[in-house]
Amino acid sequence: MREFEVPATFSVPEDASMASTVFEHAAKSPNFVPFKVPSGDGWRDVTAAEFGKQVMAVAKGLMASGIELGDRVAIMAATRYEWVLLDYAIWTAGGCTVAIYESSSAEQAKWILEDSGTKLVIVEAPKHWKEIHEVAQAAPDVRESLQIEAGDQPGLVGNAIDTLISRGTDISDDEVHARRKQVNAQSPATLIYTSGTTGRPKGVQLTHSNLYAESAAARDALHEALTEGKKTLMFLPLAHVFARAISVGAFDAKVSVAHTSDWGTLVEQFGKFQPDFILSVPRVFEKVYNSAKQKAHDGGKGKIFDAAADTAIAYSESLDSGGPGLVLKAKHALFDKLVYGKLKAALGGNCDRAVSGGGPLGTRLGHFFRGVGVPIYEGYGLTETTAAVTVNTQTHIKVGSVGRPLAGHAAKVAEDGELLVKGPVVFSGYWHNDDATKDAFVDGWFKTGDLGAIDDRGFVSITGRKKEIIVTAAGKNVSPAVLEDSLRAHPLVSQCMVVGDNRPFIGCLITLDREALPGWKERNNIPADTPISELTTNKDLIAELEAAVADTNKKVSKAESIKKIRVLEADWTQEGGELTPKMSLKRNVVLKQYEGDVDAIYS
Repeated sequence: MREFEVPATFSVPEDASMASTVFEHAAKSPNFVPFKVPSGDGWRDVTAAEFGKQVMAVAKGLMASGIELGDRVAIMAATRYEWVLLDYAIWTAGGCTVAIYESSSAEQAKWILEDSGTKLVIVEAPKHWKEIHEVAQAAPDVRESLQIEAGDQPGLVGNAIDTLISRGTDISDDEVHARRKQVNAQSPATLIYTSGTTGRPKGVQLTHSNLYAESAAARDALHEALTEGKKTLMFLPLAHVFARAISVGAFDAKVSVAHTSDWGTLVEQFGKFQPDFILSVPRVFEKVYNSAKQKAHDGGKGKIFDAAADTAIAYSESLDSGGPGLVLKAKHALFDKLVYGKLKAALGGNCDRAVSGGGPLGTRLGHFFRGVGVPIYEGYGLTETTAAVTVNTQTHIKVGSVGRPLAGHAAKVAEDGELLVKGPVVFSGYWHNDDATKDAFVDGWFKTGDLGAIDDRGFVSITGRKKEIIVTAAGKNVSPAVLEDSLRAHPLVSQCMVVGDNRPFIGCLITLDREALPGWKERNNIPADTPISELTTNKDLIAELEAAVADTNKKVSKAESIKKIRVLEADWTQEGGELTPKMSLKRNVVLKQYEGDVDAIYS
C-alpha cells in the first residue's frame, strides 16, 4: 500500500490557545490535581485552582518584564514542575517558548538565542548559567536572564518564579486575559531546534494549532491512558517535543503528572509514585529488560528468565493469531508469578501500559513487554510533526510497527521509499528559513527523511533513515537501524554504530554497558578491578558479542551482515557529544572522533 488516511475526529478552533485549558480547569474543576511536586519523600498536590493562580501571576510578571505578543522566552532547565508553569505562563502572556536542552553547550545555546531573537532567558541552576552566561549576555535581543533556583549569580536574578510574581503585581487579571485572547490557532507557541545530528539545528516553529491537534489526536488514540484520574511520572526532557506533547495531552485530559530528571533512581521513584502508565524512549525499556536479564543470570536464574522471556514473546505473538493454547497459557501463568510480577513491580506495580517514541523499539522487545502484561504502544513522529503522527493503540496494534496515522492524518510512501505525512500536527515551516521549509515539502506532504512501508491495514513501519543508508564498496545499500536495534538488545552492549560506507564490508563499533560488567566479570572469574581497557580485547567477552552479532545477522542478507566488530573503551554520552538528548547517535560526530577505530576494522 502506498497511502493510508484516518478520518478526523476533531477540528481545531480558529481561536485555539493552549493556555485556555488552564483557566477552564481552574473554573470548572478547581480541585482537580494536574500536578504533584516533590515534597520530602513524596509529592504535594497542586490543584487546578492553585495552578491557575500561579500561571496568572507569572504571566503578569512576564508582561511587566516587557514580553509582548509573539516575543520569545527561552527555558533551559531539566524536567521539573517550573518548566510547565513557565510554559503555560508564557502562552498566557502571548509569548512563544524557546526550548533549550539543559545539556546544551554554550555554542548550541548561542545559536538558538541569536537565531530565535529570544528576549528573556530562564535557566534552572548555576551550572546552566555558568555554561551559557557569556553567550546570553552577548545575544543581541536578550534583555534579561533569570534563574529558577534561588541564589544570585553575576548578571542574573535568582528565584525566577518569585521574582516574576512580585514584578507583576500592578498588572490586572483583565490585562492578562486581554493579551491571552489575542493569541489564536496560528500564533507561534514554541520554537524547538532540531537536535542537529547533521548540520546546524533548524528552528521548528509549532503553533497553538499544532499542539491542540496533537493533544486532541493523542487523547483519541490513547484514551485508556490519557483519561481523567490516571497519573504518570514524567522524566523525559521537556525540551523534547515527545515529552511536551504528552505533557499538554495529559493536562487537557486531566491526568495527574509528577516530574523528575533523576534517571538513576527511576525504579525507586516508580515504586513510590506508582504511575498508571509511562512514556519513554526505547533505551529505557532496553535497560529494564537487560538489567532484569543480567540480574537473573548473575543470580544463577538465567535459564528461568530466558524461558520466561521466550514464553512472553510467544504469548504476545499468539494474540495476533488466534490466542494462546492451554500449554502456553499454563506456562505464562507460572512465569507471571516467578518473573513477570517482579518486572511489573519495578514499574511501580500499577503500570499497565507504556508509550514509546524517539526511536525504534524493536519487535522482540515489543512482544516481550506485551507478553509480560505491559503493552508498549510505539509511535512515530518528529519535531516537525509535533511528536506522534502515527501510533499503535489498544484497538489497532501491530508489534514492530509504529502504528497507524492519527485521526485526521495521512501517510504515504514516495517512489524512492521515503515516508511522507500530512495533517494538522505537521508544522508550517522552519523559523526564518524559507529554503529549508520549501525543501521539506512536496505537493503538501512533509518529507520525513525516513524510509517506510505501509501494510494493507494502514500500519506504518520504519525501515531506515534516508540519509543514513550505507552504501558499501560493492554498491549494496544497507540500513543500519535493523542491525543496531537488534545488537543493542544484548545486556553487554550500551551503544553500537554500524559502519561501512564505501568500504568492502559492514563493520560495527560497540561500547560496553557499565552496569552489566560487574556481573559478567564474576561469572567469568575475572577480577572485579579489571579495567575496561583489558575487557575490550578479552576473548570470552568478544566471543559473547560475536555470538550476539551472529544472531543479529540472521535478520539481514549476507551482504548486509556485520563482518567485524571493534569494542571501544569509552562509552558514548550526551556530554561527550556522541548522543542527542533523546539518545540518538550523532553519526557524523562518532565517525570523526573514532576515525582511527573505523580504519582499524578494515586494516
